[in-house]
Amino acid sequence: MCGIVGVLGTHEVAPIIVEALKRLEYRGYDSAGIATVNDGALDRRRAVGKLVNLSDLLVHEPLAGKSGIGHTRWATHGAPTVENAHPHQSGPVAVVHNGIIENFKDLRADLAKDGFTSETDTDTETIVMLARRFLDQGLPPRDAAEQTIALLDGAFALCFLFHGEDDLMIAARKGSPLAVGHGDGEMYVGSDAIALAPMTNRITYLEEGDRAVLTRNSLEIYDAKGKLSNRKMKTIAVDEARIEKAGHKHFMAKEIAEQPVVLADALRAYSSADAKGIELPSGTIDFTKCDRITMVACGTANLACQVAKYWFEQIAGLPVDVDIASEYRYRQPVISDKSYALFVSQSGETADTLAALRYAKGRAAMILSVVNVPESSIARESDLALPIMAGVEVGVASTKAFTCQLLALATLALKAGHQRGHLDDAALTKHMEELNLLPGILNQSLTLEKAIKRIARKIASAQDVLFLGRGPMYPLALEGALKLKEISYIHAEGYASGELKHGPIALIDKTVPVVVMAPTDELFDKTVSNMQEVMARGGKVVLITDAAGAKEASDGVWETVIMPSISPFLAPILYAVPAQLLAYHTAVAKGTDVDQPRNLAKSVTVE
Repeated sequence: MCGIVGVLGTHEVAPIIVEALKRLEYRGYDSAGIATVNDGALDRRRAVGKLVNLSDLLVHEPLAGKSGIGHTRWATHGAPTVENAHPHQSGPVAVVHNGIIENFKDLRADLAKDGFTSETDTDTETIVMLARRFLDQGLPPRDAAEQTIALLDGAFALCFLFHGEDDLMIAARKGSPLAVGHGDGEMYVGSDAIALAPMTNRITYLEEGDRAVLTRNSLEIYDAKGKLSNRKMKTIAVDEARIEKAGHKHFMAKEIAEQPVVLADALRAYSSADAKGIELPSGTIDFTKCDRITMVACGTANLACQVAKYWFEQIAGLPVDVDIASEYRYRQPVISDKSYALFVSQSGETADTLAALRYAKGRAAMILSVVNVPESSIARESDLALPIMAGVEVGVASTKAFTCQLLALATLALKAGHQRGHLDDAALTKHMEELNLLPGILNQSLTLEKAIKRIARKIASAQDVLFLGRGPMYPLALEGALKLKEISYIHAEGYASGELKHGPIALIDKTVPVVVMAPTDELFDKTVSNMQEVMARGGKVVLITDAAGAKEASDGVWETVIMPSISPFLAPILYAVPAQLLAYHTAVAKGTDVDQPRNLAKSVTVE
């Protein structure tokens, strides 16, 4: 969620940190700030709102120094105000923090006994007050930071900067991601490698419980037990072109358009040399030893799991449970020692999903993950991590990551079906032929954007929108509703079509658009029957179907979107595109912030 950048540089760092923070905007934020050490003096600047406000402030009130820390804050404790913005400072120490300090009230009460009073509503301020108290007691900065960190309960990524110390930075992580970048006579800290990409491609990822001591020419990492445990430095490849809009008005539009390319890349990674079978890009797995799969994820990733449930059960005969990550461990699920647990996360740092993984580890026979960041915490803590190959996704509303997650899960289901004897070689080859056509068919669907844009302008005036689907299109209805509500702020709900008469039909009137996702599969007739119930009550139906479905069922509907024909197996991947385009153009018509919708963050790294 919050973004952290730290630089021990050889040039003025304020503009460098601002540029790095811009690369973390996708994480979501509502205020930003920078602190630097200049000739030994610690100073800071903070502003509410977008980074341009901080940039304007720095023009009028420049901040000199070649050592600095920066932060984009997504409010948890306390409203988004200048006072609550990071970096927080108490006398000779400043801190930026991502996470939540769960015991901050107890710590604050203890500090009050020594005369330390709070000036903000944040939990983070407690950290700088603790560090200042230790400094006042005569501890050097390194020890003051260490003693402070030892008192903190909760999740955090931290970066400390000290008055009088222009060649020292202390970083620590517990539950929230943090990476260290290596330069030539410079060192960097960032919430992820994207922020550091313009400065370095040499990255060391901190592990859970690590504390790092940085100077311009050295890095010492201590593990949770205080043992010197320097981690490996890795050279990474970050495609900076994918962090630009490339002529599109929004990142979301660019990422929707990229889907044929990234799906083709992912398909090559998961296909055998002859393109007739499945070969995983990393590791091996034997589904014959598994009696059940539990899939755990949040948000859109959870909906990808709900689609995959149909695939694994129908194609591989393998029972599947799907859980919401934030609820999973709290219900204390019983996990069979013959089951596999599969965790899906775009960032690989989703706090709830990571906590669920740690609950399942040691209970399930195997921990699998489907992630977009191979070096993420979830990937590193899995027995087998499968990359989705989507590339950097900046827009908060997931698009290409969702379809790439679906592709990875589809190939896993095919592999499971083949291994378990539910698919023979001929059937697997047929499915692979269909998969190989998918990027081209999806590219055809993008030509429908003009028609969908016209429909979206009409939907933009609605107060409520319903999405309906049956079978694997039911999770797509949920996904369509989620996309619409999160970027256009229109109330939207997705329902299984057959559930319409069990309550939601009461909402139908002539003001309510109802989006029906209905490829011509074995459930098409039932979906159309439910659609007729909507139309009989004045509902304005937007029918998304193929040519055969339009011919049979488009009479009397409000609008029809005719999709390319595709096998029912792959329809959920294809039908994600009109759902994305509908949400996108509705949001544009309403003038909302498409890439950074209010109150939302791209990577949710706190519970």
